Amino acid sequence: MAILAAYPAMASKKGVNLYDEPRELPQKTLIRQDGSRINLSKDFDESLVLAMFWSRHCMPCVRELDDIKAFDKRVKNNGVRVVLISPSQEWQTPEEQQEFLNKYGADEMDFYTDERGNMAAALGIFTSPNTVLINKSGQEIGRIRGAADWDSDAVVEYIYKLKSDYENLASNSPIHKDTPK
Repeated sequence: MAILAAYPAMASKKGVNLYDEPRELPQKTLIRQDGSRINLSKDFDESLVLAMFWSRHCMPCVRELDDIKAFDKRVKNNGVRVVLISPSQEWQTPEEQQEFLNKYGADEMDFYTDERGNMAAALGIFTSPNTVLINKSGQEIGRIRGAADWDSDAVVEYIYKLKSDYENLASNSPIHKDTPK
């Protein structure tokens, strides 16, 4: 795949793992702060979703919140969506979640809980932080393991390049080409 060829050095050095073929996501739901449920593979229409699995008890996760918030502001209206996902058992109430996010300045971020860690377990995620990259078709295209310098120009550029490559790949697919009537 051409996308993999463009990033081999960064993938090995930065903990980025892009797949040869997109993978279907487990059909587990996540819980919004209002109690409603969403599905990662169906409920987002951005070109690229970064689903960041993290824990409030993980110091690298908490330390990178400022960078994630800044990254989110830079990419928010450009076809990239960032969502924070933590285990539901970490929170007593949605208000506790909001207070925590307020404390660390991430109060405007999309935040969901993973009921009993079902989605993380189905994805084989047992450590945090761990970011799942999801294409516009709702499929997992790769992962970023560990913390990252999210607000750096290099990371933002890398994510935009990845988004662009996958958009081009999808538009060149025979499935998406116009067929004569």
